Amino acid sequence: MRLGWRTGIGVVLSLALVTGSAAPAGASLLGGLVGGLIGTTTGLVGGVLGIVTAGWDDGATTAPTPMSDVVKAVGADRAWGRGYDGSGVTVAVIDSGVAAVDGLTASGKVVNGPDLSFESQSDAYRYLDTFGHGTHMAGIIAGRDVGTQGSFKGVAPGARIVSLKVATREGAADVSQVIAAIDWVVQHRNDPGLNIRVLNLSYGTDGTQDYLDDPLAMAVESAWRNGIVVVAAGGNDGTQRSSLVNPATDPYVLAVGAVDLAGTVSAGDDQVAPFSSRGSLTRGVDVVAPGVSIASLRDPGSAIDDAHPSAVVDGRFFRGSGTSQAAAVASGAAAVLLDARPDLTPDQVKALLENTATPLASTDLQGQGAGRINVDLATRSLVPSISAVRQVWPQATGTGSLEGARGTNHLAEDGIDLAGEEDVMGMPWNGVAWAPRSASGTAWSGGSWNGADWTSTCFCSTSWSGSAWTGKTWTGKTWTGKTWTTGEWAGKTWTGKTWTGKTWTGKTWTGKTWTGKTWTTPMASSAR
Repeated sequence: MRLGWRTGIGVVLSLALVTGSAAPAGASLLGGLVGGLIGTTTGLVGGVLGIVTAGWDDGATTAPTPMSDVVKAVGADRAWGRGYDGSGVTVAVIDSGVAAVDGLTASGKVVNGPDLSFESQSDAYRYLDTFGHGTHMAGIIAGRDVGTQGSFKGVAPGARIVSLKVATREGAADVSQVIAAIDWVVQHRNDPGLNIRVLNLSYGTDGTQDYLDDPLAMAVESAWRNGIVVVAAGGNDGTQRSSLVNPATDPYVLAVGAVDLAGTVSAGDDQVAPFSSRGSLTRGVDVVAPGVSIASLRDPGSAIDDAHPSAVVDGRFFRGSGTSQAAAVASGAAAVLLDARPDLTPDQVKALLENTATPLASTDLQGQGAGRINVDLATRSLVPSISAVRQVWPQATGTGSLEGARGTNHLAEDGIDLAGEEDVMGMPWNGVAWAPRSASGTAWSGGSWNGADWTSTCFCSTSWSGSAWTGKTWTGKTWTGKTWTTGEWAGKTWTGKTWTGKTWTGKTWTGKTWTGKTWTTPMASSAR
């Protein structure tokens, strides 16, 4: 299967992760998510939701940057000292899933939303992070060791993660899956025990459709206007492309670029990472955050872990670079700020992070936006009035093309592309009918979205239960009989890489309680 999303590391996928590492552009993915690069001794390893390729070096240091340096650089440790660590705030992570690795196993730390990936059809892989990118992001945002496991902490160690899995081990995902996930987050943001206030999107597409028409832009604006701070990776195209990735192109969201800390926590020697997208004169990144060689949680046995053993740090960590990582840092910072000031609107959060950012000495003004975020200062600064910082950009209508949102990369199976105005279920796309439902947070009807059943309405044990996708088609390609088990994926190739089946053993989370729901059944982990 080929993908159609783009990661932000110089790789293009329909759903790409924005991480920085070695990754050439031109992959055939869903809509072009901006992906993550994984740092190796020769440079950054690129990651687009499921695609990892080598051979690109951003020229930055590849020495691991520990999370302890990251949290000091953005002032998170000082905010913790005053009691603000993201507690009470849930961050939605739309990605490749989150594995139950040390640092993410504390009671209630991770809740699975519905698995909207192709792997949802396999009992063996449902909810698992077979790619490894989502786990890396979750660790940066809210990782926290418990007991005697160690001292690893993300930027907002008190925050909770709700995982929306859209990508497989190959990175296969369509922009329609991402839009469906965003709509689900909006509709379930106030479910008992959740309080979703931040949405992390470490990906983007290379679609150039005007944001005013684009359905992906409309989806993130719906989240924003419903009280959710949307943090989007700016992209990993450096100066090679005069645009951020979609949806970072939307002026409402918080678009984040990456800086290299150069081995210190002071901003005085920071440089905008060469791979970090500069955008255009009319839309660049809003702020920057650490994003080079970040050592976050490793997902043993995942695709990027298997492909890049040299990126492993001290056994349990994995280093990666890109605006994916920078966006995750900013998402954690937003959670800390909302812990300190829970009544802030998304516009106020964005304004505070911009107004308190530290300008870099670098003359690369377009690449740094307002500068490097300082969440400690943001929690202590005067809160601007809602009216003073209300964003008044023209609002997206969402009535444009789904194909335009995908950009140049497409999901494909057996030589047939998912293209045109239909979603991954083969259902016709009608933006005019969908847009008002997205805006009002009613795009989902039980487990159905855009006229097809995607998942169950049951929150069973640790997760929303799955739904069979039999009989689904696109352009003559029928999903009937597809089980999406190891047998179906083994031997599939993408940009010359072959991903064979792996065995994922399980871990059991017993006795855990989530707002009246008892977690008593095994929750799988990607640890082999």
